[in-house]
Amino acid sequence: MRVVSRVGCLLAISVATQAGCAVGPDFERPAAPDVEGFTSSPLPGKTVSTEAAGGEAQRLVRDLDIPGQWWTLFHSEALNALIEQALKNNPTLPAAEAALRQAWENVYAEQGAFFPTAVVSYSPSRNKTATGVVFTAASSGPPFFTLHTAQVVVTYAPDVFGGTRREVESLAATAEFQRFQLEAAYLTLTSNVVATAVQEASLRGQIAATEEIIKIQTDSLGILRKQFELGQVAGADVAAVEATLAQAQATLPPLQKQLAVQRDLLTALIGRLPSQEPAEKFELASLQLPQDLPVSLPSKLVEQRPDIQSAEAQLHSASASIGVAVAARLPQFALTGNAGTTANQIGQLFITPGTAFWTLAGNVAQTVFDAGTLLHKERATVAAFDQAAEMYRSTVIAAFQNVADSLHAVLSDADTLKATYAAERAAFKSLEIARMQLQLGAIGYLGLLTAENTYDTALLALVQAQAARYADTAALFQALGGGWWNRTDAPPAKTWDVQLVP
Repeated sequence: MRVVSRVGCLLAISVATQAGCAVGPDFERPAAPDVEGFTSSPLPGKTVSTEAAGGEAQRLVRDLDIPGQWWTLFHSEALNALIEQALKNNPTLPAAEAALRQAWENVYAEQGAFFPTAVVSYSPSRNKTATGVVFTAASSGPPFFTLHTAQVVVTYAPDVFGGTRREVESLAATAEFQRFQLEAAYLTLTSNVVATAVQEASLRGQIAATEEIIKIQTDSLGILRKQFELGQVAGADVAAVEATLAQAQATLPPLQKQLAVQRDLLTALIGRLPSQEPAEKFELASLQLPQDLPVSLPSKLVEQRPDIQSAEAQLHSASASIGVAVAARLPQFALTGNAGTTANQIGQLFITPGTAFWTLAGNVAQTVFDAGTLLHKERATVAAFDQAAEMYRSTVIAAFQNVADSLHAVLSDADTLKATYAAERAAFKSLEIARMQLQLGAIGYLGLLTAENTYDTALLALVQAQAARYADTAALFQALGGGWWNRTDAPPAKTWDVQLVP
């Protein structure tokens, strides 16, 4: 029973060493930027509105929370269905989840170093003693014998200076990094589905506008041909209008090609092959603009953006790695306990007196010369921490820029839509007048072509302006973090303690 007591002593030492301090810097979270807003000038309370489809005013609400399923604010059942399919079938999320599980298993594996390692072994052997030697012990008795040895070896490296604790801390921070990489993958996937759906709706709108333009020019060509038959216009005038019509028709196939590419992209995002295209289709008229747009506080953005949280986790990991490098330069302690029994017959291992043996040993080692290897490794971890700090700062700056750009885009899109709608209405009226004048012979084909070209440009610009409002609204939700903290389907965040196994 002395063996049990000695192993108990090792366990007691294991627990005691966990209460010590750890060398290296203790990580402190970077402070949020001390700013009041994202733009240099105050934001208006809402955007301008217009009578065009998608021209509703949007309110900018400060510190409004973002729902976990923010895309439902577009009120599209088709969009909701496709995002649900993407979350189930797209391989990027399972890959990110697997990386997160791997990271936590590495944490748990390293936490095992806080406790002794016990190895039980049994070693039978058949031996022959040399009989041709002069000393009596070797020359007397039978030369053959069997030896059975059973033993348990307990080894333990006390974490005196906290190197193991810092290593676990570093790995746990890496697991946090993987957690926010998962959230980033979730946000990117859902945002890409929304952006692709909006782009598809935009292309369908541009195709419809181009087909309307072709119809108008076809009707105008019919009028000119009748006038040509009556001798009222020259053949060159008819040919010029025919060329314009052909140019308009030539713009249709590229738009149809872009639409097919978008459909392929949307199919891939929901985890299907191109031949398994979904039935859902998108038109601008099927989407609704969210009326209330969140404008998070700058101090909250650093907690909401997955990329900022990932950069902070990398900074934390780099900080803990400094402690690991510092501990490696200090004395290394090791304890070893070895207890067992050996006998000539297996049945005698545990019942025959005098067969037991044990060893209890300790070791302290200090590197006295390594040509500066450990020193430079420590300096390398400090440099890595400095790099991670600057990368964190760069990530924060880029995130704030991203939000500011999105806010500017939302405001500008509303102004652009109002202007393009007014231009489209004016161009349409001008075209109607020109067509009436053409029928009456009051203008020539040049006046008609001018009016048609102006309307063509205005109509396509209107469709693109409408689509931009939806796309940039989705981009704002993405820039603000996408509400992942309100997800009901998110895996619970794990906590860790460097002194206890999970």
